[in-house]
Amino acid sequence: MAESMRGLKRTHRCGELSTANVGEVVTVMGWVQKQRNKGGIIFVDMRDRAGLLQVIFEESDCGAEHFAKAEKLRSEFVIAVVGKVERRSGAINENLATGEIEIRATEVRILSEAETPPFPIEADSKTKEELRLKYRYLDLRRPDIQQNLMLRSKIATTIRKFMSDEGFLEIETPILNKSTPEGARDYLVPSRVHPGCFYALPQSPQIFKQLLMCSGYDRYFQIAKCFRDEDLRADRQPEFTQVDLEMSFVDVDDVIDATERMVANVCEEAIGLKVQLPIQRMTYAEAMDRFGSDKPDTRFGFELVDVSEVVANCGFGVFTGALENGGSVRGINIKGQAEMPRKKIDALVEFAKGYGAKGLAYLSVMPDGTYKSSFAKFMTEEELQALVSAMGGEAGDLLLFAADKSKIVFSVLGALRCEIAKQLDMIDNNQFNFLWITEFPQFEWSEEDERFVAMHHPFTMPMDEDLQYLTSDPGRVRAKAYDIVLNGVELGGGSVRIFQSDIQETMFEVLGFTKEAAYTQFGFLLDAFKYGVPPHAGLAIGLDRFVMLLVKADNIREVIAFPKVKDASCLMTEAPGTVDDKQLEELMLSIVKAESEE
Repeated sequence: MAESMRGLKRTHRCGELSTANVGEVVTVMGWVQKQRNKGGIIFVDMRDRAGLLQVIFEESDCGAEHFAKAEKLRSEFVIAVVGKVERRSGAINENLATGEIEIRATEVRILSEAETPPFPIEADSKTKEELRLKYRYLDLRRPDIQQNLMLRSKIATTIRKFMSDEGFLEIETPILNKSTPEGARDYLVPSRVHPGCFYALPQSPQIFKQLLMCSGYDRYFQIAKCFRDEDLRADRQPEFTQVDLEMSFVDVDDVIDATERMVANVCEEAIGLKVQLPIQRMTYAEAMDRFGSDKPDTRFGFELVDVSEVVANCGFGVFTGALENGGSVRGINIKGQAEMPRKKIDALVEFAKGYGAKGLAYLSVMPDGTYKSSFAKFMTEEELQALVSAMGGEAGDLLLFAADKSKIVFSVLGALRCEIAKQLDMIDNNQFNFLWITEFPQFEWSEEDERFVAMHHPFTMPMDEDLQYLTSDPGRVRAKAYDIVLNGVELGGGSVRIFQSDIQETMFEVLGFTKEAAYTQFGFLLDAFKYGVPPHAGLAIGLDRFVMLLVKADNIREVIAFPKVKDASCLMTEAPGTVDDKQLEELMLSIVKAESEE
């Protein structure tokens, strides 16, 4: 039967005790990690969020009643122990913060008994994630998960202090908003009071933080909950947290400066990492040209090389055909891998096809200087030598080429360089490479909609020198947009906002909005802009991703207390679920079953 805490008060957490407490009588409370009965003496490992502590029970110290209770203890029982802190009588455990001490118990109370858990509560669990997430309240007891969440809490506190010291005001923005069709799909919330109408959960506080700048608050920040109804992956969840900020009377450099100093402060406070400031900047065009990605991992080489001019008149139709269709031919040099087995090369070809490639051309410069290639027979010796030279190829190198529309070539080789570096174990996980990507395109062409869409959002300011091309050549326009990247992962991004009504109207026109449509969706923002709006800019950083990268976790589920799985469901609560007819009636909704296809 469970006992009460009456008369007892915890004096220390388990992991907080040390040799400095030797001789003190203490009261600790926590969970039983393990019990070992050695006959006349019982060893119990106790656990709480601060760490592990060894407790010893001998009948001569605690009496028959408490010794009998200690014999009953099992994994995950919740107990309270009173005893004296002593230096360990046995071997010191150097892997434990409390490894030099133990508690000699005089009293134990069983506060709660526990059934045998479905998996061991231990760090680096090998249990399948589906089972761990079903019993997430048990999984959260694991020391490594607890360390992640405690670090996340520390990071949030550090951010709040830094932003406050920099003059930012923490202001909450609404969760129930109006739906706008631009961007990812919204999560919709039906309104009972307004039948047939819906709120949308915010994809970001974007419009509200701009309105706060119109309202004169000058510097805003928020650790904001955001929602997007999109397909999931390792670093994406349907609900996520971002560090959101906006500043008035600023340009690109001001936002970048404040953000990178905040990031550097967090890194040093959280994990003792000193980030060299200023963080390197690279334009979008350079990033794509060198790495095939707007979020390049710069911890290793394998940079792209454009060989379009070198192969322009060669006899290999795959290369020349791509160039004739307005595409390009680019390659990466995998140093020292000329003798990679054909089976592995074929696997890389299949990998490339997953990113849109029709195939992958390869050329191995063998140690004896000869060539082994999938296309050598279509080219002269001179053409092959010119190609190898352009790629910086040497004896022992493997050269891989993609030929297609440049967008596909970048996608294929950008992913391929990362995959090969991973396979060859070339990525240093102790290295943290931050990078700013700047001067993004203002627009990208949507094949599906057959129109330009905003690459960032419709309120992003074009580069001053490109304003002249807004209507005549939209594809040429660069934006005052910027992303911060860490080890090949987009950590966050932002932009300078449009604050002049004439430029905003032109943006909407280029994006295919009529004045009426723009006003229907964004009327309250456009109205606010009539009453004096300062130049402003902002940014948002994904807090989940940031913590994930700092703790070197494989996915963000390891740093979120109660995450969803890939189909956006919660295995523990079984959300989303059905609701009863009465609730649907109140909302004037009905569920219509789709007719099954024959």
